[in-house]
Amino acid sequence: MNATTPAVQLTFAALNFDCADPAVLADFWSKVLGRPAGPGSVEGDWAVGSTEPELGPRMVFHPVAEPKTVNNVRPILLTDHYEDEIARVTGLGAKPLSETKLPQARYTTFADPEGNDFDLVHWHG
Repeated sequence: MNATTPAVQLTFAALNFDCADPAVLADFWSKVLGRPAGPGSVEGDWAVGSTEPELGPRMVFHPVAEPKTVNNVRPILLTDHYEDEIARVTGLGAKPLSETKLPQARYTTFADPEGNDFDLVHWHG
């Protein structure tokens, strides 16, 4: 760092998702990620925790009255058990939207129970 650039003093704490039913969406993501879910810090919110940084940030689900029309965040989940995880997340309520096969990767884009996109990726390159 040089004298004109201040040191970064930020920590990535959480991803916030606006949704119609925070408890339902937190339950879905809790099961997908194998993490605990419970009420958030703010009344009405639900959260999916993360106790280890390598597991990614905490997820917070906040109730809103109006439905989202644009999806600005798309989680990317990595796996070495692609077919098994496709079956598991589909069984939990995810809806497959598309599949892409590349020379070094294969991924499926899903919608969660409220229509938020996420990708399940297997790198093989």
